[in-house]
Amino acid sequence: MKIRNFVAILAAAVLFAGCGSSGSESSKTTSEGSSQGSESSQTEEVKEEKIVYEVDQTKPLIALTFDDGPNTTTTNDVLDKLVEYQVPATFFLIGNNINEQSGETVKRAYALGCEIENHSLTHSYMTEFTEDEIKAEIEETNKRIEDLIGVTPKFFRPPYIAVNVTMYDSVDQTFIAGIGANDWDDSVTAEMRADKIIEQAKDGAIILLHDAEGNSMTVDALDEIITTLKDQGYQFVTVEELFKYKGVELSPLDSRIYTFVEAQN
Repeated sequence: MKIRNFVAILAAAVLFAGCGSSGSESSKTTSEGSSQGSESSQTEEVKEEKIVYEVDQTKPLIALTFDDGPNTTTTNDVLDKLVEYQVPATFFLIGNNINEQSGETVKRAYALGCEIENHSLTHSYMTEFTEDEIKAEIEETNKRIEDLIGVTPKFFRPPYIAVNVTMYDSVDQTFIAGIGANDWDDSVTAEMRADKIIEQAKDGAIILLHDAEGNSMTVDALDEIITTLKDQGYQFVTVEELFKYKGVELSPLDSRIYTFVEAQN
């Protein structure tokens, strides 16, 4: 067994269960993603969607992420909000939720410029799994994502944010947690979800929300979350961009789980 530092960088988000730009010579970069719209007939025009945003590295950065998709309803509602406000996000997918229909939603998200990452195959407590079982969960979900968009996930969000040494030893992806709002709980209103995220926000934070089917209150909360954080000077980036702009290199030997990504001097 590899010996590593078992460090967990977690915020209060541990209590809950568990699109792109390129660098430039200046501090400000522009990113643009586009996707093909749906086509109901051969003569119908294809609707073009784009997310275009600038990144000024001198201003605070924050990453918006979603768990438990994909689906054809709530995930698309989230994407509509992202297009409306021109902000990217990162989606952590459950492999077993990927099918022919939801796969089209994944393609839409990726075409917009969002990142697609791994949230396990079955959303189980993987701390109870053997090394082989853990690897099987990760590899099958990776394969399903690769088959859709041709890209291998770089990040992994463990179900329920439950981790142990065996998981770190078995998974080569960087572990991600985040600041959350218990938005899987129907008793938490859209206003409460927004307020909780906004009060925890800081430069380098990863926001953890859920796009599970039927989670409309989180969709509603996005209006307040995005507009308020933008007004406070935050810039939305993907998780991979957050690591890049903060100067944190990805490593398969990294035994940390990130809620905040802090600049490396």
